[in-house]
Amino acid sequence: DITSLTNQAPNIQLEVSRATNTTLTAYIRGVGQQDPVAGWEGGVGIYLDDVYLARPQGTVFDVYDVERIEVLRGPQGTLYGRNTIGGAVRYVTKRLSDETELNAKVAWGTYGQADLVLKGSSAVSDTFRIGGTLAKFTRSGWGNNWVTGEENADKDITALRLSMDWEPSEDLFVRLYGDYSLDQSTSRQGPRLLPGPAGEPVLDDVWNTRAGISQFPASRGGLDPEADQGGLGLLVEWDINDQLQLKSITSSRSDKTESWIDFDNLPADTFDAPVVYENEQLSQEFQFTYTNDRLAGVFGLYYLDANAFDAFDVVIFSSLTAFTLGDYDTDAWAAFFDFSYDLNDQWNLSVGGRYTDDERTARVIRETFAGLGSPYFGGAGVSITVPTTGVPEFNGSRTDSEFTPRVSLGYKPSDAHNVYLAYSEGFKGGGFDPRGAYNIAEVREGFDPETVESIELGAKSVWANGRLTTNIALFSMDYTDVQIPGSVLLDTDNDGTVDGFAGKVTNAGGAEVAGIEIEAVAQITDNFSATLALGLIDADYTEWLEASTDPVSGAPIFVDISDQREFQNTPETTASLNLRMAFPIESGEFVVHGGISYRGGTYQFEIPNPLTDQGAFTLVDLNAVWTSDDGKYQLGLHGRNLFNEEYIAAAYDFPTVANSVIGFYGPPRTLTGTFGVNFY
Repeated sequence: DITSLTNQAPNIQLEVSRATNTTLTAYIRGVGQQDPVAGWEGGVGIYLDDVYLARPQGTVFDVYDVERIEVLRGPQGTLYGRNTIGGAVRYVTKRLSDETELNAKVAWGTYGQADLVLKGSSAVSDTFRIGGTLAKFTRSGWGNNWVTGEENADKDITALRLSMDWEPSEDLFVRLYGDYSLDQSTSRQGPRLLPGPAGEPVLDDVWNTRAGISQFPASRGGLDPEADQGGLGLLVEWDINDQLQLKSITSSRSDKTESWIDFDNLPADTFDAPVVYENEQLSQEFQFTYTNDRLAGVFGLYYLDANAFDAFDVVIFSSLTAFTLGDYDTDAWAAFFDFSYDLNDQWNLSVGGRYTDDERTARVIRETFAGLGSPYFGGAGVSITVPTTGVPEFNGSRTDSEFTPRVSLGYKPSDAHNVYLAYSEGFKGGGFDPRGAYNIAEVREGFDPETVESIELGAKSVWANGRLTTNIALFSMDYTDVQIPGSVLLDTDNDGTVDGFAGKVTNAGGAEVAGIEIEAVAQITDNFSATLALGLIDADYTEWLEASTDPVSGAPIFVDISDQREFQNTPETTASLNLRMAFPIESGEFVVHGGISYRGGTYQFEIPNPLTDQGAFTLVDLNAVWTSDDGKYQLGLHGRNLFNEEYIAAAYDFPTVANSVIGFYGPPRTLTGTFGVNFY
């Protein structure tokens, strides 16, 4: 799936979020979103066929029907779509062919893997084409639940894409398309990393669990865990003349996720949470692109109307239930431009900018119930929330706007080399935590926007008559008011007993991020090629003020704790080497592809924890594929994580509640055989 990019591109981390199957945690150059909080956009933009996906739920795509995947590092927003401060990942599907096509691909593998992808398209007339793809991905669990007998970390996904292309003339292209996917996998649970409060031992297998939430009807909320998402899109490209093109991108999308989270991963009905996420979005984008001999650029308008809804219970010590409901609206518009002008044959100047206006409105309801389960999830709990011990409902609204510029100067000493110096700024608006503890004053005020100022020096070169391509980039970023999501345990009635659970977003004062990225592709011989990627990064908080009390006077003060905080999901070193050897044979071509990727030590949270922090590790993949001479048949054998490396990709850290420190691990070793056939 799309998280495999982590093993190929420098300074990028794409991981499946904790306790989910299809929610994405994405980081580029130290900027991202660790917690898939409803209604809160991440620092990395994910795009599906030019459409920005406003929420992380459902964005762990299985890679099929793909033309290319693009990774853009650093602040984005002057070329297309939504403004993002960390970077963007664009998943672009293939356009329909003029010829009739029908092909199928099946896969069988370890852990009961059985996949099927069917794709077909046909020209109905000289100007109209229709096509579609149907995919089914299934796999048994990587582990088991010792309490319920269920599988853990299984896979059951059905996906469908349909599109219609209309080209009434050479100057006009219209595409109407839609997609839908349904994930019916079991709610994924992670293993405990500490013994339980009653001495329950840590399990030997990191894919096994003792999570018991599914055996308690009162607290699991009557949910049937699944995630579905889908959308419709309309793309219009009109070549007004040889120099000017108008592009319109219209999209409507929605998704819903129901799941169970067992925060302590123990059989008892404690710290259990049924969760519902629902997202809707409508977006419209216009792009005007202009090209002549010396000037080329784009001017665009963008609009996003998005709603995020979430509701969840948290059962506290089998006798109390903390209920939270959040309803979160985003209304955003922007105007952007980016133009490049050739000063002469060697020098090029590019100037861009974006004005963004974000309005966010939040409604959050929090109640505490005596008993198991809130009425929202069908429970019989009785509300014990009173105004003196909490704020049952919060309503807030804020608007943030900003102009972010970009300027780049390029120099081409020859056609084979391009050196550039670029400055860009990124901005992400503020908001309110939809899980917030709104009896805390600073949480009621919301969190502020965060900004990035980035300088990049790079060189893109072609060597040895095109056999070697290199890209080198050095970057430095000044990261201000960093938005840090977190969770806090509450004692709402001050009786010394935890009776609540809520979110709390912090604006860290500032950080500095610097690094280097090296990418190279070498065609060593006609049949042997190598791809190298290396990323080095140094990310440090320079200011993080925390409220405290003067030990002498007792007066409130702020203490800088930046030296006690670390960057999440940002290993200092990422590296990969991929080798491809092709062997022409009488019946076709046989290709062997091997990949090795290295990731340095990674902090899961800003506060280091040796239990959840992942040390450096290396993954090795190997693929062997035979393709028939006429291209009709293909056989493949694919091995992932061949040495079965165990590594933590996400975690929960609540050591004060039942020693609840939970790890979620990356995929184990898998072997898969594939067979593909092109019928037409």
